Amino acid sequence: MKAFGILWAGALVLMGSLPLFAAGLAGKAITLSTPDGWELAAVYQPAKEDHKTVVLVHDLGKQKEAFAKLAKALESAGYGYVAFDLRGHGASTNEGEAFRFAREGLDNEFNKMPRDVDAVLAFLKKKGVPVDETVLLGAGLGANVAAKSVSFTPDVPALALISPTTNTRDVLTIPAMRVYKGAVLIAAAADDKKTFLEASVIRNVAYLTTGPGKVTFLTAYDLSSHEMLDKYFIPTVLQWLSAPVLPEVKPDVVMAPAPVEDGSLSVPPSGTEDALFPSVLE
Repeated sequence: MKAFGILWAGALVLMGSLPLFAAGLAGKAITLSTPDGWELAAVYQPAKEDHKTVVLVHDLGKQKEAFAKLAKALESAGYGYVAFDLRGHGASTNEGEAFRFAREGLDNEFNKMPRDVDAVLAFLKKKGVPVDETVLLGAGLGANVAAKSVSFTPDVPALALISPTTNTRDVLTIPAMRVYKGAVLIAAAADDKKTFLEASVIRNVAYLTTGPGKVTFLTAYDLSSHEMLDKYFIPTVLQWLSAPVLPEVKPDVVMAPAPVEDGSLSVPPSGTEDALFPSVLE
């Protein structure tokens, strides 16, 4: 028994020296370094050919495993992803924990979190995944961080914001929406009046910046943040990923009647059911 106890203690020491398994996340465990000294725990799942890679940015107090359901669906659909722990969260605490961060200030650690996203994009670039083949998707605080990130990396073609606010821990979204030209998905719970109103304002600003067809606004019952990404909502996100920009809707064109050989006029069809085919005026 004594020998068994020694072996078990040794096994615990060895387990403590190994990286923890990211429950529910397929892919390779990696560590990303930021220029300001943070070591970020992450999981990378490569995309299949002709599929984008989604950078998953979690909410305040959460960690990468909160995206487990969405990550599984992304993998099944052929999309790649990088799920990572923001600085101060999960296993990314080498420089401190998020609950100790200053809540206010445009230079607080929350406002430096776009550097974490930069570290992910730099890693993907080394893997041969250019910025224009990525999508940023954030939930809660992660939505605000993702929005701020595109201010510095506007070549990201699509941005998904789940339960964004105009201001979380002084990380602002409106300034980014005033300049970002890519496709935007915004989702908010209708029963959370404050968040819904702020998400609606974000949507309006994005619409004014990008124009028709590039902004998708979704509402979902009584769930928010990561909880919104359930079996009912995830298919909608996957559909948006496949076509983030809606096709242009062109107005009906009224054509002048064209003469025909017998001298009568050919009248193009109107939009009514009674005129599906051209008629001929005698």
